[in-house]
Order: sequence, then structure tokens, then C-alpha cells
Amino acid sequence: MRILIVIFTVSITVLASGQMPTQWNSGEIIQKLEKLGVLGNVLYLAAHPDDENTRFISYAANESLYNTGYLSITRGDGGQNLVGSEIREELGIIRTQELLAARRIDGGQQFFTRANDFGYSKTPKETLEIWDKSKVLSDVVWVIRKFRPDLIICRFPADGRGGHGHHTSSALLAEEAFEMAADSTKFPEQLMYVDAWKTERLLLNTGRWWNDKISAEDENVIAQNIGVYNELLGTSYNEMAARSRTMHKSQGFGSTGSRGFQEEFFEYVKGNKSEKLFDNGANSNWLRIEGAGHIQEKVNTLIEQYEPQNPGAIVKELLLLRKDVEQINNEFWKEIKLREIDALIIQCSGIYIEAKADHFSKTIGDSLFVDFEIIQRTSAVNIEIEFISSSELRYEFSVNKKLEPNTKEVISSKFIVPTLPISQPYWLEEKANFGTYNVNDQELIGVPENPPAITFKARLKFEEDVIEISFPLVHKKNDPVKGELYRPFIIAPKITANVDQPIYLFSSLAPQKVIIKLASNTDQQKGVLELKAPEGWSLVYDKEFTLEKKHQELKVTATITASKEAKEGLLKVFINGEKTRSLNTINYAHIPTQVWFPDSETKLVFVDIQKKGKKLAYLSGAGDVVPESLRNIGYEVDILDESDLAQDHLEEYDAILLGIRFLNINERADFIMPKLLEYCKNGGNLIVQYNTAHRLKTKEFGPFPIELSRDRVTEEDAEVTFLLPNHPVLNKPNKITKADFANWVQERGLYFPYKWNDKYEAILSWQDAGEEPKSGSLLVAKYGKGNYVYTGISFFRELPAGVPGAYRLLVNILSLGNE
Repeated sequence: MRILIVIFTVSITVLASGQMPTQWNSGEIIQKLEKLGVLGNVLYLAAHPDDENTRFISYAANESLYNTGYLSITRGDGGQNLVGSEIREELGIIRTQELLAARRIDGGQQFFTRANDFGYSKTPKETLEIWDKSKVLSDVVWVIRKFRPDLIICRFPADGRGGHGHHTSSALLAEEAFEMAADSTKFPEQLMYVDAWKTERLLLNTGRWWNDKISAEDENVIAQNIGVYNELLGTSYNEMAARSRTMHKSQGFGSTGSRGFQEEFFEYVKGNKSEKLFDNGANSNWLRIEGAGHIQEKVNTLIEQYEPQNPGAIVKELLLLRKDVEQINNEFWKEIKLREIDALIIQCSGIYIEAKADHFSKTIGDSLFVDFEIIQRTSAVNIEIEFISSSELRYEFSVNKKLEPNTKEVISSKFIVPTLPISQPYWLEEKANFGTYNVNDQELIGVPENPPAITFKARLKFEEDVIEISFPLVHKKNDPVKGELYRPFIIAPKITANVDQPIYLFSSLAPQKVIIKLASNTDQQKGVLELKAPEGWSLVYDKEFTLEKKHQELKVTATITASKEAKEGLLKVFINGEKTRSLNTINYAHIPTQVWFPDSETKLVFVDIQKKGKKLAYLSGAGDVVPESLRNIGYEVDILDESDLAQDHLEEYDAILLGIRFLNINERADFIMPKLLEYCKNGGNLIVQYNTAHRLKTKEFGPFPIELSRDRVTEEDAEVTFLLPNHPVLNKPNKITKADFANWVQERGLYFPYKWNDKYEAILSWQDAGEEPKSGSLLVAKYGKGNYVYTGISFFRELPAGVPGAYRLLVNILSLGNE
């Protein structure tokens, strides 16, 4: 008896972790049959989530039927977030999942390096120094050797015309890796897993802002119409690409599909030249493998024999084709094509298989109840399920039962969860460096996400052939409104401890209350809580606790007092003598629910800060934690919407702030701003935080004209110059000095105005190395009886990071008119 193994990877979406299994329709099955006859790989390469050309990926994966990968050098951790307040690591988790959601639509595969998106960079020199070039270059070489692309396409040029230093660096890395991947003396440690690989050629997807005059007649340029309509799938690649790009919701990249001719241009960079983008001859079918030409003929026959009304009729022929593929002398293509054939066998047989856990999370030692659902929804082939097993659970259960057509089999089993690692994103298991994540397992590098916490295998017998199909353990429930909802199954710590704020600021020796929320992820938990603070802090709290039931929570209030010698640092949480983790959940409808477990801690900062005024209003923008940060230093902050903007109501506020990118995302901004400007004119203090010039909902956002730009200062330690040192915003109620600009994070600010009416006063100036000073980061104008402030300073980053000087400066801005 022969055993055939199926290992479903991210490219097979029917069994992706935390997703509903799906059945391919007849058009998709025909497409997969045609793909059996294509042996080609193409790798698209750029710097960030959203940099990829989803039109090209859609076309390459679904028209040319190449295995199409996108290597994003970073996970986009350093960007902004338009759907919530998550930044840094959590934003990286969101954007990773958005890329995977995009690939599920356009058919591509997703890869990453260990590079950390540290924020906007203006030069590749800075970027590659911070990333640790050798480390990231080795990752690019690794992905090339593992994926073996015939063609690599860069999104950006290597000469800097693409703008962002990360963009240019991605192209420079691609050019070096193109050569190094073929050289066995480069990164030889990788060769115990993969072979050296020589890619045929490297191209640039040109014709964008740096070269918008390009044409098909230009030397070394290939023009390709990718606006093709796929009759099998019932969509054009422009439409598919729009749906894919729309998954980048955290960046506000919802896209409208288009139809018709769409030309893309590809410029030669390195390697063998060709007049065609894709080689549709012997180099991209079974003829590229010696002695395998007959397989191409059998694939063609299978396509001719396929009956859309009876897909199961070709299962036996697929099993025979598999025997031929097993004999080829090319392990790389053998593995890929066996996986494709096995997926077709499962789909054409109408197999639906799923393992559902009784809860989405368990801890080591818990009872785990699993319901297996198996059904064969066609009658064209006889299938018997022999056993179900799991290596993680050390389990094998004999079934030995024939599947009856369209008759569901349900098997219920109970397990005890063995010692397994918690479900922490693998790149976050260790503390990251500023430029890169620390991942020491070579085989994890490049992988987009963790494998499922628990995987099962079902052994299915097709007469004399056996297939083992792998599928993840998931959790699902029914929502009265949304219907069936899936989420990944996870392994959690027995107890988690979430401190209610990421930072506590002390401006006096008066004690503050710190709240730690203990949560039990299993029954019958008790222990001793211990808080360890830096030198100079005293704490009073109840140490012993008991949590009897799973998901029971207990809030422990600790009173913490700073002495005059208190040192800034982390307050760390320990339970029963061990460092404890918190539990953070990321839940958005367009991606599977994500959970991660950062260290349980909060930052303690003693800062000399004086305030004027008490009550603030905040109109939320794209998402930030500025209101929480201001509450942390004693302000009362109300979140308002348009219905709250009556002038007599606004008069009670000492200042009103607009959240980041409020003017970009609030569709009513054109109607709201006149009311806020009236408040300002009547004596109020109005502060507008950064927006982008692109997609402004109103251009009338100031009392006097302002024009926004893409100007920014990315060096977080850039020298500051006080243009108006005697201005109240630098003196009252806190005396601002250059010391207040020490230890900032990621950047100074972004999207500064570059033109403004002379009624505005520019307060500060700074610049990145080698650039002209930028003086538009903080503009203040008297308007009627009040004050208007426009600022591109990155308070949304500095406040959560606990930067004392940023708090002092923002308090002065909020105090204008009250000083």
C-alpha cells in the first residue's frame, strides 16, 4: 500500500489556520489543473506591506499560473494605523495578516525578512546600517534559494528615485542577493537546508512617478497588458487586485476595481535578457525536467477529460498522474506538484474535513474536547478514513470507516493538552533589536506566521492509495448577526496579568493607583503576585490571589509612591516567582483574530510637569492613545462627535484636540471644522494634529491658509532650534529646554506644512542630516479671542513611549490662553 502525504501551506487557503474550509468551484478546479502544467516561479520584492503591485501578482498567479511570491522586507511595524490605536509590534501583526488576506485573494504567497520597520528613512545608508545589512541580505538570499524564482521583480529602483530609504534598500538588497544566491560560498550555513539557486533575470516594475514617460519602445523595457479578464474566475485582474489591495485597511488603501486594458512596464536590471515577461515555452513546463515530457501530455489529457458537473471522475487519473510525478528526478518540483495534485484529489473528491475545539484557548494540562467533521460530497470514488493523528497531542485514533456520499461523520475526542509553547508570534518570542527581529531558527525565517498550535492528520484510503491530509485545530461559534465565526486555536499561559496603562507619569510625590488585571485561562488558579519596581519606588498591594474559574478576572490595585530619588524604569509583574505575560487581543473583521503575549510591565516616569486647565475634548481620528495619555497626567478628557459641538457646550473645555488624520478620515470634516474654528474664535484653544495632503476631506481646516507637504524629520535625535524662545508655548507653565527633546522615539514629526499665512508663528525648527531646516512642525496663531495650533509633531508616538519632554511640550500647547 502506498502512502501519499499532503502538507497544506499558506498557498492552499482551504485549510488556512483560523479560516473556514472552502470548496473550489469548477472554474477554480480547471485553473488548478492547468497550473499542473506550469513549472515557473516569480518573486516580487519590495519594502513594506502595500508596496506590492497586486495587479501583477493577480496576473502572474492566475493568468501565467506561476507560483508567485511577495517578499516584503518588513512587516510595516513603523507605520501609522487607520483602523485602530495599535502601533509598533501590534501594527506589524495586523499588517502581516492583511498581507496574508491579500494573498488569499490574489493567489500569491507571502514572505518576510527579519527587518524591523523602524520608521521613515530618507537614505539607504541609514536603513541598511540600522537593519544590519548582512543579516537582512542573508534573509533575502534564503528566500530566493528556498523559493527558487525564475524571475525577480523589484517594485523600486536602486538609485533612490523611489523615495523612502527602505524602498531603495529593498532594490539594493535584491541586486546583491540575485548574485549571492547562486554563489555557494555566500551564507554557506544555509546549504544544509537548501541549494544555491541562479535566477534567470532581475527586472524593475517601472513606469511610476520616477519614470512615468516610459513606453514599450524604450530599450530594455517589456510592456505587458495585465488587465485581462479571466473567464473561468469571472473577474479581471484589475478587479481582483483591487479586492486584494483593499485588505490593507490599516493603511486606508481601499481600492475601486477597474476593467479593461492595463499596461505595466518591466525594465531589465540583471541576468539573461528576454523579449517576454514570462517564458511560456519549455522552460516553464514539464519539458524543463529531463524525462518528464510525458507528464505534460497527461496533464493536457486530464484537462480535456474534466467534467465540471462531475469533478470526481478524474480522481483516479490524478492518482495515476501522481505515480508518474513521484518518479521525476527533481525533488523541488516533485514536492510542489505532488502537493498540487493532492489538493486537487481532495477537492475533486468533495472532501470537507475540520477539527473544532470546545474553546479557542487552552493551557498545558487542560482537557481539550475536539469534534471532527468529515464528509465526502461526491460519489465518484470510494474513500475510507483509516485513522486521525496529531504529533502535538501524541495521538492516533483508528476509525476504519468507509465514507458514504454526502453523509457527515462526526467523531468526538478528549485530550489532555501536553507541554506545548504558548502561541506567541515567532518573531516576537525574543526582544527585538531596533533594526531587526531575533529569530534563530533558520527554517522559520521568511515564514509569514506561526504554524497552527495543533495540527491533525487524517489518513484517507482511495482503493489502493492512501493520502494523509493535514488540517489545523480551530474554534468556531455562531453569532446571531454575523453567523459562523472562526478563530485560530491558541495555547495560552495559565495566568496573564495586564497592567491598565503602558506608562505612569508622576509629577509629584503623591501616590498613584496602578491596576493589574489578573486573568485565569484555566480553572483553579492561585498564587502570589509580586511587583518589582526600579530604585526609589514603594508599593503597597495584596499579594495572594485565587481565581477559581477559567476567564475569571481579578483587579489588584497597587498604591505606588515615588521618592525624590525615584529612577525611571519598568515595573515588572511576577506570579509565583516567574515573570508574567499579559494577553493582548487584536480583533478586526478583515483578518483572523490575533493574540499575543507581551511581558507584563509598565513604565514608571517621574517628570516635573505643571498644568493649566483641567478639561479637554478630543475628536478621534485614525486611532491613537493620546486621550489615555493625557488622562494619565490628570486631565479630564471627553471624546466628542459632531452631535456634541454646540458652542455653549464647547465653552466648558480648556482645549480641543483633533486626533491624528482626523481631516483624512472624517467624512463630515467639512461641516465640523467651521464649528471648531468658531469655538477657537470665541476664546477656545484648538489643536490639530498631523494629517496628510492626500485625501483631505476639507481644505478649510485653519483660520488662515496652510498647505501640507510630505516634509518630515525622521531622526529622533535631530537637533532642535527654538525660533521664538520667548513664546508662551515654550515657557508656560513649563520651561521647555533642549533637554526636553532627549530620548524621543522613531521620529520628530511628519507631514509638516510647508507654506502658511504669516499670521502663524513657527515655534521650532529641525532637520535630518544633510537637509534644510523644517520649521512647520508647530504653528501657532491668534484667532479672535483664542489660539489655533497645527502640529505635525509625533505626540501619538512619544506619549505612549513615556517621553517626558513630549508631555511637557503638549501640556504647554494645551495651556495656551490659560497661562
